Amino acid sequence: MARAAGFGSSKSREPCPCLSGMSYERCCQPLHLGEQWAATAEQLMRSRYSAFAFAEVDYLIATHPDAATPWLQRRKELRKNCREARWLGLQIKAVEAGGVDDLEGTVTFEATFGAGGQRNVMTETSLFQRKDGDPKGHWLYIKPL
Repeated sequence: MARAAGFGSSKSREPCPCLSGMSYERCCQPLHLGEQWAATAEQLMRSRYSAFAFAEVDYLIATHPDAATPWLQRRKELRKNCREARWLGLQIKAVEAGGVDDLEGTVTFEATFGAGGQRNVMTETSLFQRKDGDPKGHWLYIKPL
């Protein structure tokens, strides 16, 4: 399974952690770098998974609005989460709507990770929406359902 690269190595040519079958540089890296936006809810979900795997905290914050939690607190919590978990695999179970012409969609997934010496599986159905309800706006993760 793909996982974060160590010091001095390049993660760009590694298989993408989202398990799309593409390299990281052709899959999620352009989204993480802000070079492009996710075209679908599923693509955003996959890119968020990869962001957790590679500790791309700024991307995680940018793609999940949360006015209730101060930015510095969110950043600290996400960094801690990224340090404590080793992301091992992603399986997309179902996708409803969330296509290039949709305003909203859901993605059901299973994410496998190791933490505290234990292997864990997180199953979630996530809601995604276009920013400001704009059909050409970029996708945002809204909440788990």
